[in-house]
Amino acid sequence: MGTAVAVDPKNARLEATGPLAWIKVAVIVGLAGALYAAIIPDLASDWWTEEASSYGMLVPPIALYIAYQRRQVTFAVPAQPDLRGLGLLSVACFVFLLGQLSAEFFLARISLVLLLGGIAWTFWGFRRFRTLVFPLVLLGTMVPLPAIVFNTLAAPLQLFASRIATDLAQMFGVSIYRDGNVIHLATTSLGVAEACSGLNSLSSLVVASLLLGFLEDATVLGRILLVVLSVPLAIGVNVLRVAGTAVLADYQPEFAMGFYHSFSGWLIFVVGFGMLWLLGKLLFRWTRANP
Repeated sequence: MGTAVAVDPKNARLEATGPLAWIKVAVIVGLAGALYAAIIPDLASDWWTEEASSYGMLVPPIALYIAYQRRQVTFAVPAQPDLRGLGLLSVACFVFLLGQLSAEFFLARISLVLLLGGIAWTFWGFRRFRTLVFPLVLLGTMVPLPAIVFNTLAAPLQLFASRIATDLAQMFGVSIYRDGNVIHLATTSLGVAEACSGLNSLSSLVVASLLLGFLEDATVLGRILLVVLSVPLAIGVNVLRVAGTAVLADYQPEFAMGFYHSFSGWLIFVVGFGMLWLLGKLLFRWTRANP
């Protein structure tokens, strides 16, 4: 007669996370670390030295915190290794090689996010991977725009900001004319640099729109609409910044430089975030009422 053996769930869980499992984790982390040994420090250097990319320093801790806060949701789904995840791993490796061969930093950096997603899908299964999609998407925003995209968009946006700002300043009775991206006033001239194109605040507002949608538990449609609308919002608030600087500089030229110029950048970002929050509230209420 056979003897029934009771299995303690706690012991089974300890066995699943025993020395062999930790060795596998160590091997995977070690290989990924070796692969991105030069890429991650270079990305961190961009966060520290480039103002437009400085927001990236906050993204990884926030993404990790969200994943940690949702750990009960993640681990409530049983782990079922899925070989389909190897497809995403293959895409990550291809993007990495393409970035290295073409010297395109964006591709090499974004491949890290794809690699993490592929590892989670392969070893944990698709259902558990789905619970980590938002932290992974948020993590993807830490990578600055490709240089070719940034340079292509910056010049037209600089001209657009200077043209609209000139028109707005004239509406307030300011004597002003524009020469390209340079705005000439009676007492001074203002150059609309790349920082005033809207691209610097665009990335920050996109991250803010993603977090706002997550915190408000918005529908997928509401989150997508808010991210899309954050683009014209970022451009619009920078146009207001340029126009406001021009109007103030007409009366007091020092408002166009030094502390006042830096303070206006922070003030406009706060205003932009406030408008984004209000827009999000309206969008989320509408999408919930009209699923």
